[in-house]
Amino acid sequence: MAMDIRKIRKLIELIKETGVAEIEIKEGEESLRISLHGSGYVATPAIAAPIHAPAPAAQTIVVDTDTTGKAKTDESLSGHAVKSPMVGTLYLAPSPESENFVQVGKHVEVGDVLCMVEAMKMFNQIEADVAGVIKARLVDNGQAVEYGQPLFIIE
Repeated sequence: MAMDIRKIRKLIELIKETGVAEIEIKEGEESLRISLHGSGYVATPAIAAPIHAPAPAAQTIVVDTDTTGKAKTDESLSGHAVKSPMVGTLYLAPSPESENFVQVGKHVEVGDVLCMVEAMKMFNQIEADVAGVIKARLVDNGQAVEYGQPLFIIE
């Protein structure tokens, strides 16, 4: 028995509306995976799909950082907070032996990868939603992060 094309179309519309990066459905022995890549949808497995979280309303967040970008109490910065769009484990580099995606002080453009969050065995790239300079890194590699938790400050 084949999956109903109407159900598949409804799933695609749901994905468009919610911004989910990937969904996999299994009915008996049949399975369907829909992945968002760039502007189109494909039915192939994805290793890492970018998460495009809507830009939050303008706000100023003040944080304290040291020279490595890790939270501290000496000096304060203000800027745009890039927040985690999901609960998961944060990774600052694509692999343990690789360099971090970004460093404090580096200029980033909209869409540049800042880190990855692993959720349910899927690695989701977290991208800069504003252009600017990374002023602070508020998390450590391998740290568990919550939905909405600030990860980086871009000024």
